[in-house]
Amino acid sequence: MDMLKQLSLAGLVPVIKVKNAEDAVPLCTALKNGGLPVAEITFRTDAAEEAIRLVHEALPDVLLGAGTVLTAEQADRAWNAGAGYIVSPGLNPAVVKHCIDKGYPVLPGTGNPSDIEAALSFGLKTVKFFPAEALGGLKLIKAMAAPYGDVKFVPTGGINEKNLPEYLAFPKIAAGGGSWMVPDDAVEAKDWARIENLARSAVQLMLGLHIVHIGINNENEEVTYREAEKLALLLGCPVSKDSKKSLFVSSQIEMMKTNFRGTHGHIAIGTKNVDRAKWHLEQRGFVFDEPTATFTPDGRMKFIYLQDEFAGFGIHLVLE
Repeated sequence: MDMLKQLSLAGLVPVIKVKNAEDAVPLCTALKNGGLPVAEITFRTDAAEEAIRLVHEALPDVLLGAGTVLTAEQADRAWNAGAGYIVSPGLNPAVVKHCIDKGYPVLPGTGNPSDIEAALSFGLKTVKFFPAEALGGLKLIKAMAAPYGDVKFVPTGGINEKNLPEYLAFPKIAAGGGSWMVPDDAVEAKDWARIENLARSAVQLMLGLHIVHIGINNENEEVTYREAEKLALLLGCPVSKDSKKSLFVSSQIEMMKTNFRGTHGHIAIGTKNVDRAKWHLEQRGFVFDEPTATFTPDGRMKFIYLQDEFAGFGIHLVLE
């Protein structure tokens, strides 16, 4: 899988300014432990190159980028230190060509249609959009996405926990870049626990994982209807959504008409993006039953089961 595809699945890129190179590994460890094994270390300080080198050596599974790359020489230094991709604030044709010639994945900054056409002339279909909010934010991205249907955007600059969900809901947004989960005061205080908690909250905000309903297995239809009527009487709600395979008591309990998947039943976990949630859960060690996946007409995953049961219940993700 190419690096930019992995960034899209990660969905959120912490943009980091490191003053002391020795802080980079514990900082990226905190992000990884919080569910974000990705970082863009910017060349805004003299410590950037060494920070990239240290993270690459200690945490080789972190998706590591070099940001604010302004010259071909900086791109070479970043790549040789272990960066997996190069990010620039603007589109410098010389730097972009150098990266392409060298085989470095590159994400150049764009801010208008001319920049996008320049990127397309290099064969690039994923671009940074910077500074996002100052330029017009999602409204401008949507306007530019119309004539450039194959282009995906990675907005940075003003992206935060308040507007990230709105950005990521637009299918032309590959990922968002932000720094609110790595505040300067936390880095200076070496408060890695705070950064880990901020990263965890950011991932949950992005994925929106929550229980949609619980499915309960039954031996046959007769048992299903009998038990469903009891639950409906208990909860004071009607039986609904009667289909060939199941019926619902409220919107949260699905009574299966057979012994369906899972020893006792299944739990449906809703998410804003199944592909992205699957990738993040795989980073945590979960394994999925790939043949169970189903997809939307435009190719997005909308449903998939985890391989293992939890306390006798199968678990599946579902797009909401």
